[in-house]
Amino acid sequence: MKKIAGQVLTDKGFVTGVVEVGADGRVAGISGEPVAVSRLRTTDSPIVLPGFIDPHVHGGGGHDVMDGGDAARHVAALHARHGTTSLLATTMTAPVEDLVAAFSALAPHCRARVAGGARILGIHLEGPFINAGKLGAQPDFARPLDSAELRRLHGIAPIRLLTIAPEAPGHLEAIAALRSDGFIVQLGHSLATYEDGCEALAQGAAGFTHLFNAMSGFHHRSPGLAGAALAHAEYAEIIPDLLHVHPGAIRAALRAIPRLYCVTDSTAAAGMPDGEYRLGRQAVTKCLGGVRLADGTLAGSTLTMDQALRNLVESIGMDLAEASRRCSTHAADYLGLGDRGRIATGAWADLVVLDRGLNLTRVLVEGEDVDLARA
Repeated sequence: MKKIAGQVLTDKGFVTGVVEVGADGRVAGISGEPVAVSRLRTTDSPIVLPGFIDPHVHGGGGHDVMDGGDAARHVAALHARHGTTSLLATTMTAPVEDLVAAFSALAPHCRARVAGGARILGIHLEGPFINAGKLGAQPDFARPLDSAELRRLHGIAPIRLLTIAPEAPGHLEAIAALRSDGFIVQLGHSLATYEDGCEALAQGAAGFTHLFNAMSGFHHRSPGLAGAALAHAEYAEIIPDLLHVHPGAIRAALRAIPRLYCVTDSTAAAGMPDGEYRLGRQAVTKCLGGVRLADGTLAGSTLTMDQALRNLVESIGMDLAEASRRCSTHAADYLGLGDRGRIATGAWADLVVLDRGLNLTRVLVEGEDVDLARA
């Protein structure tokens, strides 16, 4: 049995104690005494948090999940080395044959985790059922919801999350059926009005894709989809790389949306030097800390979840327990995962260990130590 000692974040707050990890990869027990949050970073005692959960990952380590082949293994390994213990492989808007190929390559990785990598929980289908007028960095293959195409893809690999533009013909009417079929529906890449967004939520849409980005923005006389999220959402994604969203807008969203959670929207360029990469069918360039199309449009990010945590604490001013929830627990709850995103007896031993500077020193995925030094 492994024992991880430090200042451990439990459901009841931080304790100075020990997490015991069983041979089954789950937490066998937790012992310790409460510790004040103000003392967390005043000693060299390690900080132990739930592993990060990222429902929006396109790539990393030079690989994109749309590449097929063994790309998913490399993506899962890169993000595990940055503390992400589970993720959703996120596909791009593309012709159906491209999606079928990508899903076919992802399917075995959804069934079984490769040692050294994050658990791939399933697929986030970010397109193609979006608005061609709000593509962002998505290729121009947007189309109306096609239930036969959706069933075909889901039959190859499990779709856990589905982004749609609610204003597209037939999409509002389809949301309730999608929810009853087990899909989590969220709204994004959209020119929806505030009223469209409210109606989509009433029909069963659950969240919003990369809040503020690639959606109709907030104006005091035309609140748009962003306004619907701020006024009514329980959950929404946000990219806290401090490039996609201004810190002031992040703070506003935190006041408005109870379970706002972090995603990276990471691309193949994450963990790589500046240069040229692919995002689906698009050529993108990493430079100056971001990833862009040739016309300057932001095209995903280079963010990793360990940096997201540091940004929340150091730039947004969030306390560490809340920052952890924004990087782990809220996403787990959104996805219906009661045994991830928290350190509790019986939960998966998905753990990150950090020093007082919030730098990773150890990562465990389902009880297995990840080699942080592996290239």
